[in-house]
Amino acid sequence: MKKKTLPVGLQLYSVRDFLEKDFRATMEKVKEIGYDYAELGGLYGETPESIKKIADDVGIKIISAHIGYDEMLADPDATADTYKAVGCKFIAIPFLDEKTRPGAPDFDKVLKNINRIGEIFADKDIILLYHNHDFEFITMPDGEFGLDYMYSHVPERHLKTQLDVCWVKVAGQDPVEYIRKYTGRSPVVHLKDYKGQKTENMYGLLGTDKKAVAGDEFRFQPLGDGVQDIPAILEASINAGAEYVIVEQDSSLECPSIDAVAKSRRYLKSLGW
Repeated sequence: MKKKTLPVGLQLYSVRDFLEKDFRATMEKVKEIGYDYAELGGLYGETPESIKKIADDVGIKIISAHIGYDEMLADPDATADTYKAVGCKFIAIPFLDEKTRPGAPDFDKVLKNINRIGEIFADKDIILLYHNHDFEFITMPDGEFGLDYMYSHVPERHLKTQLDVCWVKVAGQDPVEYIRKYTGRSPVVHLKDYKGQKTENMYGLLGTDKKAVAGDEFRFQPLGDGVQDIPAILEASINAGAEYVIVEQDSSLECPSIDAVAKSRRYLKSLGW
């Protein structure tokens, strides 16, 4: 009997430096490496229409996109229509700044806005996801972590999880247990490995600060080269009803980014994925 697996995709932000130079050639390489699915993390100078055509030409299905909260809020209908045309089934909020994240004075207003965005998306058959970091694990006044507070205050129809297993573990929590906790609400799981400990400058490694330099205290790694129990995470994802797993590596310090995501894909293939 064949082992059950899930479709494997790549968060294209992982290879943004290559995409910015030659989008089509990079997509061809991503397909050659073994990724049949992808998640957008920007448009890289392309239009949604050209991205759809290139993805179709090379045989990659774009299933989701990371879109900033402010952009969604400004015109949720247009956001949904644009990315649905690309082929997206999911749109994820990738990050909340200090003024909008759990613990901010207006956070309950943010949740009302997220609920409204999710409602508009749901009516258009798009599922809104939230992609966590570690800062959502602040303890709220009711005793819940901020991440759980989000999911307990926005209906499941309007918001599902995109658990990033790196940031869950950096926050001191067990990724496997968190995936299990949101069984039925975790359609897309972000696979990410790392080594080292939480540090002051680790957010610079997301790629937002091009001058950021990391030592050995914290760095993102290809799957299988870090601290994560990837086989257990994969099993939990299956059991939780996930539809896809997405590989993401925010930065690669030891080799070119395209080689890092290739290494992650080889590792998953070694596990039968």
